[in-house]
Amino acid sequence: MSETNTRQLIDDLRAVVADAEALLSATAHSADEKAHAVRERAAGSMEQARARLEELEHEFGAQAKAVADDASRYVRDNPWQSLGIAAVAGLVIGVLLGRR
Repeated sequence: MSETNTRQLIDDLRAVVADAEALLSATAHSADEKAHAVRERAAGSMEQARARLEELEHEFGAQAKAVADDASRYVRDNPWQSLGIAAVAGLVIGVLLGRR
């Protein structure tokens, strides 16, 4: 999964959690026993979802840092190859933008 897709998924899940919390707050005044039980289960599920989101963000951050460290190490170990790759990428982007 790409970084953008992962970030979007995390943002979407945060929105769902926030909406569910708002729903729980809106129905808090209901005195019905079934509603109370459902709210309790939903609150537990929301807490688990929030904890899992925090874990995902931590894992995502660790993976991004590892990729950045690997790229940095590659550039330090292979400066001329890195320069060549950057030059070719710049040339390709320049040609593509020049066609517009």
